[in-house]
Amino acid sequence: MNKKILNYIIFIIIAVILLYFARTNYRDFNINKAISACVLAKKQTSKNFDKNTVRKKCEEEILASID
Repeated sequence: MNKKILNYIIFIIIAVILLYFARTNYRDFNINKAISACVLAKKQTSKNFDKNTVRKKCEEEILASID
């Protein structure tokens, strides 16, 4: 009975650690995808398009909404 409980606790600890690493690794990927989508949307809706300024504005908006 004790071995079964110990295995269960070890599994939960390992699962939490893996979820933490997945969250930190894929967070940057998701932010970059969101910024790219924002830049694309701004490009389609604006007549005067400067990629660098639009990218900075999108980064600020997305990072502000996350925090």
